[in-house]
Amino acid sequence: MTHIPTPSPPATPDRVSGLSEAAARWSRPDDALRQTQLDSMKRRATGLVLLAGVVFVAARILEPSVPWVGFIRATAEASLVGGLADWFAVTALFRHPLGLPIPHTAIVATRKDRLGRTLGNFVQNHFLARDVLTTRLRGMRIAERTARWLSEVENGRRIARAVASGLAKTLESLSDDDLRTMVQAGVSERLHAIRVAPALGRTLSLVVAGSRHQDLLSEAVRLAAQTISDNRELIRDQVRSESPWWVPGVVDEKIYQRIVTAVERLLRDISTNPSHPLRAAFDTALRNFIDRLQHSADVIARAEAMKEEWLRDPAFARLSDQLWETTRRAILGYATRDEGASPGALERGIAAFGSAVLTNETLLAELDEAVVDVVASVVEEYRQEVANLIAQTVASWDPAATSQRIELAIGRDLQFIRINGTLVGGLVGLVLYTISRLWR
Repeated sequence: MTHIPTPSPPATPDRVSGLSEAAARWSRPDDALRQTQLDSMKRRATGLVLLAGVVFVAARILEPSVPWVGFIRATAEASLVGGLADWFAVTALFRHPLGLPIPHTAIVATRKDRLGRTLGNFVQNHFLARDVLTTRLRGMRIAERTARWLSEVENGRRIARAVASGLAKTLESLSDDDLRTMVQAGVSERLHAIRVAPALGRTLSLVVAGSRHQDLLSEAVRLAAQTISDNRELIRDQVRSESPWWVPGVVDEKIYQRIVTAVERLLRDISTNPSHPLRAAFDTALRNFIDRLQHSADVIARAEAMKEEWLRDPAFARLSDQLWETTRRAILGYATRDEGASPGALERGIAAFGSAVLTNETLLAELDEAVVDVVASVVEEYRQEVANLIAQTVASWDPAATSQRIELAIGRDLQFIRINGTLVGGLVGLVLYTISRLWR
């Protein structure tokens, strides 16, 4: 239910004396120009009515001796009536005509509170309605426009510089030792809260689910083969040194060749055969290890003990300090970079993120729907408060200052009603007079 604001108290000498102060508070730079334009249009409309009055008097005097002047007299008479009627109507919107307290005049001042409630309800029901908002928001394609903006490197630079500048100012205002202690305590607290074994198990589960572990095995096999190829002489020397002194060198060479050949053949078979038994054994062993990491109380307890021991080691504090120092330098570096410097990793990352989102129509649609739902829900929850705010704000305005403000905003256009009323009234009067003469 719409809140009904308390009506403004009647005007008093104090309130009247405060009108100039209220007008000063509400004044805008273009008010003087608006006032000049309004006064000019008022003079034109009033001058047209006065002209109609002069013509009417002159025609009335000449009509007995010059019959056809009756047409002019009827036109001027109707123009005078139409102009005066529209003057009364326009003036009655903002004040009492001629200062007379005629009922239903000074409408803006006396009906200000009701106008505020009506305006609040209108905004609530026609601008803040859920269907209106959702239709408008979907048409704006906010997610696409945001992603397109982010995909431009220059915009990414602005974001990176703004974030880095804000962080740099924060860093400058705090003690470096306090920050180091805070970062170390925060990292330590976070690591204490993480159960290492289950977290590692979940991470490895993602690797296994995508069969990435087999790719890792293939890469390890490739590296092993490359290592053997690059260290053949070292292996030969090792075989000779381990062989008894009485074994001939030709036998050592044969042993070396058989060892290298067998290892290379095994690695080649593993690399080229997706169904190799060692691959299956690796898969089984890894899956068992993941299961133990996630469900074996003994493994979890040993992992936690190792974590606690590592956190107590001074090396952890040194590592934390190094990480913090690297982060601090990166932040200060971004904040002090030259405007013309080439885009850094953060700018490129932001632009790449925006470009990636742009290519994903499904994600764009989901983001748009999320934005629409959030905005529409918030507005729907608080639109009654918006209507009440409008009504209460209008109710708090000074009546005379409100009339003056609205008249400055639309009064110039309303003067055209007076001009049109004068002209149209004269035309109607001429037509009616002509018809009356033809019926005689």
